[in-house]
Amino acid sequence: MLKYLRWFLWPFSLLYGCAILIRNGCYNAGILKSTVFNIPIIAVGNLDVGGAGKSPMAEYMIRLFKSHYKLAILSRGYGRQTQGFLIAATDISTARQLGDEPAQFKQKFPDITVSVCEDRVYGINQLKDNHELIILDDAYQHRAVKPGLSILLFDYSRVFEPQLLLPAGNLREPFAGRKRADIIMVTKCPEYLTVKQQQEIQLRLRLYPKQQIFFTCISYNALQTIDGINADKVIEENAVVFLLTGIANPTPLINQIKRNTKQIIHHNYPDHHQYTLKNIAKLADEFNACAAVKKIIVTTEKDAQRLREQELLPLVKQMPFLVMPIAVTFLANGNQFDQLTINYVREHTTNH
Repeated sequence: MLKYLRWFLWPFSLLYGCAILIRNGCYNAGILKSTVFNIPIIAVGNLDVGGAGKSPMAEYMIRLFKSHYKLAILSRGYGRQTQGFLIAATDISTARQLGDEPAQFKQKFPDITVSVCEDRVYGINQLKDNHELIILDDAYQHRAVKPGLSILLFDYSRVFEPQLLLPAGNLREPFAGRKRADIIMVTKCPEYLTVKQQQEIQLRLRLYPKQQIFFTCISYNALQTIDGINADKVIEENAVVFLLTGIANPTPLINQIKRNTKQIIHHNYPDHHQYTLKNIAKLADEFNACAAVKKIIVTTEKDAQRLREQELLPLVKQMPFLVMPIAVTFLANGNQFDQLTINYVREHTTNH
């Protein structure tokens, strides 16, 4: 069925692709302006829609640099109900005000500047005089800015899928767009990816001479409360897990939970879903009706931000929500990646 649907949508993908090629051609030819800034700017993004692990990668970069540079992260703020340029503060820090990912950054890294703006050029201009480094989250298609270092992510599970444009496929721009990247990052890899498998992926991605490739997997940290405090709890063997997700690809998390238990009741919603009282009440009713002695509610860090809205909190606080944080782990050459990015920032900070 999916195969026939792709064929039906293929003409629309051709039209979409033509529009993107014309747009990118205008930027490449200088007809449309790509602004270059004299401050280190690192962009993290991907070619397809959602789920490649941009947020964990951005957090990795924050941890790498936050102790040494005055750092800002700038996102579009997908899903927020505000407009324009905003800097996260105590009174502007919810998912509805910032988007779930920027709200997550602010909760985890309160000492850095977290900002949102649809117009990245305008946003950078507001930040550049008071910061030494700016990280752009999900900005690969934002051609109005020319970053100094561009990191392009590919989800391991999608590498060998057909490279089709929206709406027939998942690509936001043609596969040839990978040429702009300085670093290719294959994310969410199996923990034991062989050298041969890595070579096959490199052949599939057809790297350009200047590009370097790295492979990472997801590592899962200790469970936390919805406020980010260590919960000192684990998923017990054969426990019933009520899993609440509104993310692009919950499969890796499900597989992680299955290491301890197969009893998963998944409340699955679309990516960036804005939870309602009805959604949470349904989860609460099912959880309370469950007769299992060992039962637990698990969600993701992104979902936790959307659960902290004022109208949801009274009900959320009554439930034993636990959050499973994730991080990026390099399969090899992590020090090489660190040094590559550090050298870029050091060189361009000196110029700045």
